[in-house]
Amino acid sequence: MGMVLGKITVETPKHEVVHTGSGYEVRKYPPCVAAEVTYDPAEMKGNRDGGFTVLANYIGALGRPQNTRPENIAMTAPVITSGEPENIAMTAPVITSGEPEPMAMTAPVITSDGGGQAGGKTITMQFLLPSKYTKVEEAPRPTDERVVLREVGERKYGVVRFSGLTGDKVVKEKTEGLKAALEKDGFTIKGPFVLARYNPPFTLPPLRTNEVMIPVE
Repeated sequence: MGMVLGKITVETPKHEVVHTGSGYEVRKYPPCVAAEVTYDPAEMKGNRDGGFTVLANYIGALGRPQNTRPENIAMTAPVITSGEPENIAMTAPVITSGEPEPMAMTAPVITSDGGGQAGGKTITMQFLLPSKYTKVEEAPRPTDERVVLREVGERKYGVVRFSGLTGDKVVKEKTEGLKAALEKDGFTIKGPFVLARYNPPFTLPPLRTNEVMIPVE
């Protein structure tokens, strides 16, 4: 019931608020570890969230975990989707055998668009692992070769929070407004925005927590 009503009960990324502007704030996030999968949404009937099951299987959220150590990993939030093309460096997948490690669901799930073949696009989706994992080697290794682990460095984002649905029109408006506010206050935009969603899709829209995040310096 709590998830339907928008209550966030999972770990969210630690951060420091370094600036508060008019309707937004700038946050600095520490390094973390991400699990990610890259895929062509056309192969999943246009589903931009099609990598979700692959990553959920890795952490054991949907049953037997597809990784190598027996340990629960708690879910974090939000789910993050990029709205503009972005290249993300990845580590090579490490595939080993052994006993699986059950991990509770993690988030954010970060989805990034990249250039695909024949003018199409691929999507990279991420789960940020809980903060207890600070290095790739500390996290359980995936047994599915599509899943890779990488370390995400310290980063700074301008962030605007809003409720309701996250359709293209709303996200575009929030992004343009945030960009204008950041530039007015002297911040330099460093890359494409991402959309952070803190609640599952069955949460009542007015009770959802969403954020548009833009990397800045």
